[in-house]
Amino acid sequence: MFVVPGEDRREAIATFPGVAHMSTDVAVAEAVRGASRGIGGVLLFGLPDLKDAIGSSAWDDGGPVQAATRAIRAAVPGLVIATDVCLCQYTDHGHCGVLHDDGTVANDETLPLLARVAVSHARAGADIVAPSDMMDGRVHAIRAALDEAGHAESAAILSYSTKFASAFYGPFRDAAHSAPQRGDRKTYQMDPANAREALRESLLDEAEGADMLMVKPAGPYLDVLARVVESTDLPVAAYQVSGEHAALRFAAANGALDLRSATLESLLAIRRAGASAIMTYAAIDAAEWLDD
Repeated sequence: MFVVPGEDRREAIATFPGVAHMSTDVAVAEAVRGASRGIGGVLLFGLPDLKDAIGSSAWDDGGPVQAATRAIRAAVPGLVIATDVCLCQYTDHGHCGVLHDDGTVANDETLPLLARVAVSHARAGADIVAPSDMMDGRVHAIRAALDEAGHAESAAILSYSTKFASAFYGPFRDAAHSAPQRGDRKTYQMDPANAREALRESLLDEAEGADMLMVKPAGPYLDVLARVVESTDLPVAAYQVSGEHAALRFAAANGALDLRSATLESLLAIRRAGASAIMTYAAIDAAEWLDD
């Protein structure tokens, strides 16, 4: 869910059918609805009022993600709450980390900032913090910060350990207002052609202290997902990303396929490849279809 400041806000996103910006009160109602349908949890992204070069709104304890986490925890105590740990929604340049003067990402300078975000989310009550930035060493930095802040047992780390520089993120970037203002993310996200690097990155994050790993996107990379699952004893999640979701919705809206059948088939394929959990924007729909 994409959480925004304010009240009574539910604003559709043109490129992202079925997904909306939601204020905390609306997000709580959506979480209650999802829990009543049997979904296992929610993944929260935040859109702040103010952005700056270092994304400082990301660790504001009163920010949208933190406020929504506290409110959802109060309304649905048993629902798992995961939070996205990244700076791209909070920086004025749209990149996932601090930038050098030449426009390249400052990996090491970004790590303590990501750690501050994770601690803030854990303090608000997140069960899972999910770093999606792809900075080298961020799992170690977050693990150390959580332990030092007393959240060693209360907040697990779900690392976006295998995240490709994919063409399937377009609707998300519209929703999160996070398209890079210059350059791209190919210097820190992975080459779609390089499956060996993808496996190596996941195993490095496991060694740094991740509790769970993630492959993103899911559908175009089922082979990578299966290889990661075979190489680790950790739970491995897969993220059916915005472009996958939108492609199914737009195709169904134009009569090219049946939405229910195609969505459930796509989720079945992800599960068949070995995913322990699936992040999908169709979670509530899928839960209702499976319950019929």
